[in-house]
Amino acid sequence: MQRYGQIIKIKKEKIQEYKDLHTKPYKGVCEMIKECNIQNYSIYLFGEYLFAYFEYTGVDFDADMAKMAKDKNTQQWWKVTDPCQISLAHAGQKWLNMEEVFHLD
Repeated sequence: MQRYGQIIKIKKEKIQEYKDLHTKPYKGVCEMIKECNIQNYSIYLFGEYLFAYFEYTGVDFDADMAKMAKDKNTQQWWKVTDPCQISLAHAGQKWLNMEEVFHLD
């Protein structure tokens, strides 16, 4: 299992919309996340930043993320959530991966 921490900025005027969207994700989105070997997934809001934490239990992260990106339900979900976000990462990557500096089980 590999732990991931990611960060992205949220548009201030879209915070409530983003929160509202996440009270009821589109059908199939959460199932696809699990099917792509992601578990224990949380998103936190701090000011104008979103922090995500999840655990990946698969063997090919890139392949699983490509599978998720091809999913029609996920694509529709991203069409409504992406406009709420401002990427801090390089082109082609929405969420910026953070370095884990400490962990305690």
